[in-house]
Amino acid sequence: MPPPPRSEIRLTDPRALRGYAHPLRMALLGLLRREGPLTATQAAERLDESVPNCSYHLRQLAKYGLAERSEGADARERPWQATALSTSWDDLSDDPEARAAANHLNAMVLDHYVARARAHLAQRPYEPADWRAVLGFGDALVHVTAAELAELTRRIEALLAEYDERMTDPSTRPEGSRAIGLIQLVVPTEPPTPPAAAERASGSTGEPGR
Repeated sequence: MPPPPRSEIRLTDPRALRGYAHPLRMALLGLLRREGPLTATQAAERLDESVPNCSYHLRQLAKYGLAERSEGADARERPWQATALSTSWDDLSDDPEARAAANHLNAMVLDHYVARARAHLAQRPYEPADWRAVLGFGDALVHVTAAELAELTRRIEALLAEYDERMTDPSTRPEGSRAIGLIQLVVPTEPPTPPAAAERASGSTGEPGR
């Protein structure tokens, strides 16, 4: 029997980064984390997709270590489960191929977030008033250093971690609770200063002895 999902899986291989960068694979993995384990048939019903299509993309997720088979009551079709509760990656590699793959995945994830936001807007009129009051979009402007932003992100993640048990143990979810996606976008309000401009501003020419 596979072990319970670990907290995080980190993608570093460019092939895995490209393999995950697919809308249906992202949707399938999110579904497994919310409702899994699920068979390909159950996943297809929830996502309004064909069973062969879901089966193929679940196998691709397994190929990159993001999903695995779980025990099931029916030996004819064993369900799938996510191997981790979250996926992470970065674009800090010195390998141009890895950076390009990470950038492509970042773009796909952003498209996925926008699609989810648009779906919420379409459904928002049917939400109860108490939920409409707390769902939606917002932003805040803060002036911070890179180190301060890292610490702020750590504090936010620590706060969210208080709810981790509810992801894996439905009995801990209070009555009336729902699965809510908190989408984090940490973006600057202006572009970075080009290196040449930064050197001019500091009076540096890069010449030895100065």
